[in-house]
Amino acid sequence: MRERIRNYFAEHNNVIAQVTTDLLPALEEVSVRITECLASGHKLLVMGNGGSAADAQHLAAELVGRFVTERQALPAIALTTDSSILTAVGNDYGFNEIFQRQVRALARSGDVVLGISTSGNSSNVLKGIVAAKESGCVSVGLLGCDGGKIAPAVDLALTVPSKITSHVQEAHIVMIHMLCLLIDEAFAPDTLAEEKNRKKNTHEQS
Repeated sequence: MRERIRNYFAEHNNVIAQVTTDLLPALEEVSVRITECLASGHKLLVMGNGGSAADAQHLAAELVGRFVTERQALPAIALTTDSSILTAVGNDYGFNEIFQRQVRALARSGDVVLGISTSGNSSNVLKGIVAAKESGCVSVGLLGCDGGKIAPAVDLALTVPSKITSHVQEAHIVMIHMLCLLIDEAFAPDTLAEEKNRKKNTHEQS
């Protein structure tokens, strides 16, 4: 049993090391795009199935509340939480339509829509991404394996290079926490004050 535990953690560490090596530039870009979106008065919509639905809700909760730093509430919505919408759309249109229908109703140009799929092939997430792009939104995929069908459909893909669902999910939550940390810091009162002063000085010098 102990050897099984050691092997599991060894594979976990290997996946996290690969993410650290390969995905840092893309992770930084995603944090910038979400921060710019929220700073300009737009919102983040997040979607996923099963464990990825829980991750979507986790991300939205950290932004509406706070992760670590005390800062303003930020507009983030998980498209997995309204049971009446999910069951109505699922019953009337089919389960594959539950996210795209909400995206068409709620998303506006300038928003960011983030889809989470460990396989990269969740058809309802893919449909939500397509609807997001048609609505003028920035689309992001938090994916696994080779990124599947969703990777080429999004503007920015964070693909965990593993076929083991649990390790993909573990890497996803680490990246979600990293995004929350970077967004927290960007909206911290001191950071906002510094940015305001920088813009003021730049304007005065021009």
